[in-house]
Amino acid sequence: MAIFDLFSSRQKKARGDVPDVYLYDSIPDKLRVQIVHIIKATIGTRVNNSHYGGETYSEVVYREIHEILCKEYGVFSLSQKHRISHFEAVYDYFLYSEDFEECLDIIELSFKFIEFHVKGKQYQFTHEEGTKQEANDAIDELNQRFKESGVGYEFLSGEIIRIDSQFIHSEVVKPTLSILQGENIFNGARDEFLSAHSHYRSQRYKEALVDCLKSFESTMKAICEKHGWQFGKNDTAKKLINVCLTNNLIPVYMQEQFSQFRALLESGVPTVRNKEGGHGQGSEIKNVSETMVSYTLHLTATNIVFLGECEKKVNKAKQADA
Repeated sequence: MAIFDLFSSRQKKARGDVPDVYLYDSIPDKLRVQIVHIIKATIGTRVNNSHYGGETYSEVVYREIHEILCKEYGVFSLSQKHRISHFEAVYDYFLYSEDFEECLDIIELSFKFIEFHVKGKQYQFTHEEGTKQEANDAIDELNQRFKESGVGYEFLSGEIIRIDSQFIHSEVVKPTLSILQGENIFNGARDEFLSAHSHYRSQRYKEALVDCLKSFESTMKAICEKHGWQFGKNDTAKKLINVCLTNNLIPVYMQEQFSQFRALLESGVPTVRNKEGGHGQGSEIKNVSETMVSYTLHLTATNIVFLGECEKKVNKAKQADA
């Protein structure tokens, strides 16, 4: 469903009344209502037909969402009202919750079902449930609504990801996930990268640093494994970097040009993690700053993109020689 550029919206843009700083700790009421509209248009609200033993396709989805949230939150229902539908229980709770992280939980879980369940049964939802919006379009609209509301999150690869810089997000984070989704060998690195973002979003900064390094190391291990390069399963980032350089992951003619790159890798993510998050902190409690973690996330992403692009060139050269 298209986002209509209403007169009032155009006037706000003309006056400059648009957010120029992202919000991270609140979900505006207007955005909550818009998100519920997207969910209704994509999953549907039909009741009482023969699918799934009396439940419609949409009722099944809302019941599963409600049951997952109840179990994780340790309650029997999200609503105190009796004779209320699963849809109403979940999204009434969403509309009035003062806990923005729980709101993000509900958004993420709902759009996971849209991406992984509704999309797979798009014909049934469109033609039997009468939904008006397809899954891909719903995800695109959600992300556009986040942006126009100045809320610094995006739904990407089945997860809510925090955005610090739109440029860095578009040029670094998205390409990183594209590389890590490309082949099954990168599944571990992808999960660790998403986990780092999840920790960052929840202000678990030390855990985010640890997962940054894990993702970086897992990417190199996957590349080494794919090409049959010898490495130890417990090799550290420094040793893995050596293996990648020895096997000309970076082309020979570019080695001199990238003479400083090895130092960057060795002193970048691994050192930040080792100094800030990876070892015991003794009697002094170390505080890891949000700025440091943001930098490390983006440095990790940049390194993964670079390694991924180099691996594509190595792979292409091998195919040409075969």
